[in-house]
Amino acid sequence: MNNFRELIVWQKSINFVVKIYEITHDFPKEEKFNLVTQMQRAATSMPSNIAEGAGRNTNVSFKHFLTIAIGSAHELETQIIISKQLGYIYEENFGMLISELSGIQKMLYSLHNSLQ
Repeated sequence: MNNFRELIVWQKSINFVVKIYEITHDFPKEEKFNLVTQMQRAATSMPSNIAEGAGRNTNVSFKHFLTIAIGSAHELETQIIISKQLGYIYEENFGMLISELSGIQKMLYSLHNSLQ
């Protein structure tokens, strides 16, 4: 159906996954199987669901997978906020992450709403 690699929201989501992996690399070791894993999975879920939905034969299916990507984006936002409050993410990284994630969320909503 759609070439997901051409979707800017997919490209931005891929770049965001890399940032999440880089930032969580410095989290305390005791968070490796807790917050780190959850954040990495939520981040990876965004472009993965965009790609899976784009590969489906209908806009209804695509919208469904975009809804999952949107949910993952909000889950990740919550985890970023928790990480900041625990002192794992510094203020400058926090602002950058929230800003970029907000942009991705807006793009996901726009793409979702554009499908009939």
